[in-house]
Amino acid sequence: MSMTKNIIAIDGPSGVGKGTLAQWLACKTGFHFLDSGAIYRSLAYGVIADGIDLQDVAALSELAKTLPVEFKATSILYKGDDITSKVRTEDVAAVASKVAAIPEVRQALLERQKAFAQEPGLIADGRDMGTVVFPEAPVKLFLTASAEIRAERRVKQLKNQGNDANIAQIIQDIKARDERDANRKTAPLKPADDAMLIDTSDLSIDEVCQKAESILWEKGILK
Repeated sequence: MSMTKNIIAIDGPSGVGKGTLAQWLACKTGFHFLDSGAIYRSLAYGVIADGIDLQDVAALSELAKTLPVEFKATSILYKGDDITSKVRTEDVAAVASKVAAIPEVRQALLERQKAFAQEPGLIADGRDMGTVVFPEAPVKLFLTASAEIRAERRVKQLKNQGNDANIAQIIQDIKARDERDANRKTAPLKPADDAMLIDTSDLSIDEVCQKAESILWEKGILK
């Protein structure tokens, strides 16, 4: 397969609807789909499972380079085991945010992410898709929403999965992760200069998808 220039980069913090929008656009366009967050969460799962010290940069980088993860349809496999539900926990998310702040880890995973850019196109969902991984992307979207709204969405998600949720703690965790992501030295979370901003706080997912679809028509991606 050949590399493509048809790349739609979707960035933003957790809980803003990036994943849902990215999957919807992938179905709409027939493009490939990259969930970069799933790669980092899979790495975090491996770090926890293998008992790797978060201060051991060499070991973390080595795991990132050789990460034994596969993506099959909607499943994530780690060393052949289905970890799809396991990578969605708050503990894994917290570790993912910490390892993502390590420059050597990000560099190790960079080429792996770039390899997803194949014809006919790619929908890339992450935190630095438009600024670092695919700065050449012709369409860059940056989604935002208030921490409180994002926490409410997370609580609903957890309860639907049969899990308890403390909204005050989740708001605190979201704000801490936002600060960590925005202030890391390598690939901080921020909109690309040419990104189009979409605040999803007061929008339904259908309205978010409609906004994004309009942008794709304007940019000539949809014809």
